Amino acid sequence: MSAIHATEPAAPEVSVIVIFLDEECFLEQALASVTAQTLPTWELVLVDDGSTDRSPDIARQHAERGDGRITYLEHPGRETRGMSASRNLGLAHARGELIAFLDADDVLVPSALAAMVAVLRAHPEVGMVYGPLEYWYSWSGAPEDAERNFVYPVELAEERVYEPPSLLAPFLQNTAFAPSGMLTRRALLERVGGFEESFRNLYEDQVIAAKLCLAAPIYVAGRRWYRYRQHPESSCLTAAREGRLRAAREPFLEWLVDYLEQEGHGGSEAWRLARRELQRRPWLPPSRRQRLGEWVVRAPRDLRSRLFPRARLAR
Repeated sequence: MSAIHATEPAAPEVSVIVIFLDEECFLEQALASVTAQTLPTWELVLVDDGSTDRSPDIARQHAERGDGRITYLEHPGRETRGMSASRNLGLAHARGELIAFLDADDVLVPSALAAMVAVLRAHPEVGMVYGPLEYWYSWSGAPEDAERNFVYPVELAEERVYEPPSLLAPFLQNTAFAPSGMLTRRALLERVGGFEESFRNLYEDQVIAAKLCLAAPIYVAGRRWYRYRQHPESSCLTAAREGRLRAAREPFLEWLVDYLEQEGHGGSEAWRLARRELQRRPWLPPSRRQRLGEWVVRAPRDLRSRLFPRARLAR
């Protein structure tokens, strides 16, 4: 791993981590949205995941001519290690008490950091804050895209605190919009072990959201701070076009069932939802079916009766 940064200034309030892989078309705009923040106490941590275009040059130039608030990082040998490993690398070098993640093709509105910091200062018990997401089409400048922008609601009661693990089941059911553009306490991210590096390109955000929703109260805001650029080369649209999204959900669900059991949430609503979806999938491995069955047999009888009221349960 190598890093470029200027003379180290005082510790910032917020560290914004931007990972990138071949994002020369949009990286400048993402960085400009950070430097334009109304909150002055930020730092910017840029992590290259093995780009082959000009994006590392753009990032290095920002770090070299900055005022010490911008750091450039890359993996040893300039390897591509995936989104989770890259975010963990950024987190390891972040100095802020609070952490924000910005995708290299998206932007923050100028008041984003100041507003989210204010929420976490007002609610010291809260571990994370997030709000609605703007689907951003008008960046293209095309006349047909001028009116296409829309804000995707969180689909939950807004401006309130949700205790763990109440948000996880709505996320799994898609009855609530999962966190994006969130601000999180670094201590909480470290406590849950950061990102799971086996999730390289898809569902890595859902994994960390699940960890955080189990570990601390979450504040759901009604204000839009994050602009999600809609373009055909985004990771999600590329995966959907290539038919990889559905298959990528299986390892996430398997991980979630294991994690919930390890954290003492086996039998919870989220556990039941993930387990039920796995059982419906034709590619569910026999080992997973056997392990789920063993858990049911080991579970207390009253719990089994509540989970499976119509089933004949093992005695």
